[in-house]
Amino acid sequence: MRTELCERLGIEFPIFAFTHCRDVVAAVSNAGGIGVLGAVGFGAEQLEIELDWIDDHTDKPYGVDIVIPGKYEGQGADLEADALEEKLRAMIPPAHREFARKLLAEHGVPELPPDEKPRELLGWTAVTAGPQVETALRHDGVRLVANALGTPPEDVIQEIQDAGRLVGALCGSPRHAANHVRAGVDFLIAQGTEGGGHTGEIGSMVLWPQVIEAVKPIPVLAAGGIHSGRQMAAALAMGAQGVWTGSIWLTVEEAEAAPEEKQTYLDAGSQDAIRSRSWTGKPCRMLRNDWTEAWAREDTPDPLGMPLQFMVTAEAVSRTHRYAGKSQRVAFNPVGQVVGAMNEVRPAREVIQTMVEEYVDALDHLNSIMPE
Repeated sequence: MRTELCERLGIEFPIFAFTHCRDVVAAVSNAGGIGVLGAVGFGAEQLEIELDWIDDHTDKPYGVDIVIPGKYEGQGADLEADALEEKLRAMIPPAHREFARKLLAEHGVPELPPDEKPRELLGWTAVTAGPQVETALRHDGVRLVANALGTPPEDVIQEIQDAGRLVGALCGSPRHAANHVRAGVDFLIAQGTEGGGHTGEIGSMVLWPQVIEAVKPIPVLAAGGIHSGRQMAAALAMGAQGVWTGSIWLTVEEAEAAPEEKQTYLDAGSQDAIRSRSWTGKPCRMLRNDWTEAWAREDTPDPLGMPLQFMVTAEAVSRTHRYAGKSQRVAFNPVGQVVGAMNEVRPAREVIQTMVEEYVDALDHLNSIMPE
C-alpha cells in the first residue's frame, strides 16, 4: 500500500485525515497516516500555538489546510487584513445580521461573553491566509499544505515549494484539476459531491478516474464519502495514491467536539447531509437543521457570497460551538454523506487499523475471484 506519495512524505499508510482538532492530527500521524490541520478558524498566533502542541505530541509528518478561494468578495483589493475586513463589513446588509441573531435567539442560544467576540475574517482570503502559510512553514513537521477551495496563488505555491514542502489543492471537476496543474501544484485531491464541507456536484466514482486520467502523472488523492478500507482499495485500483478523509474523524475519541455534537452525527443518516450556502456563502455539505431550512426559505435573506456570509455567521459558529448542548438545531455541522456509517465513537488509531485490515480483505477477495 506504500505509494509514491507515501514515500515522499515518509508515512506508512496513504490515509490523509483532515480535521480542525490538533489531537486528531497527532493521533492519526502517530498511527501511520498523516493528520492535516484545518487552519481556517485560526489566526496566525493561535495557529502557532496549535502547531507547537502538535510538535510536542508527534514526531511524525503532518499537514496544514488553508482556504484561499478562487473567487471571493474583495478579491484583488490592495489592503491589509484589518482594512479589508472593514471594507467587507460595510458591504453586509443589516438584515442578514438581524436574521442570524433572531434565529439564535429563537432557539435559546446564549450570547458569548464580551471578551469572546470572534474575528469575522479569518483565513477566507489571500490576505488572511498568507500569515497562516508563513506560520506553518516555520514548523519542520509540516510536510504539506493544501488549499481547500480554488487554485492557490502562484506566489503561495512558490513559497511552499521553496520551503521544501508539498502543496496540493482540492478539486471537484477535471476543469478545476487542470487549473491546479497549470499553477504547478504537487498533488491534487479529487473530492466527490458526497464529501463534507465545500464540494462540487460530481460523484466520487465518476470524478476520481476522470481527474486521475486528466492530470497523470501528478499524484491524486481520492476524497468524498470514504470511511472504509474497501473504498480505499477501490480508489487505489483506479490510480489514486491515497485517500483524503474528513468526516470520519468528527466522532473519534480524540475529537474535541462536545458530546451533544458527536451524538448529532451518530444519530444522522446519509440523507441528512445536504449542500447549503447558509454558513460560508459557497455550497457546503452539512447536516440539515433549522438554520439551513430557514436560510433556504423564499421570505428570508439569500446567503451572501464568500467571505461575507461567514462574516455574518462567525458569531453563530462560536456561540453554537460554546453552547453545543443548547444549539444543535441551529449549529454548523459540516459532514459528508458518510455520516450514515458513523455509528460509534472509536480511537483514531482503531479507525486507521480497521481501514488497513479492510483494504487487505478487499485485495484478498479480488484475488479469490481471479481465474487460476
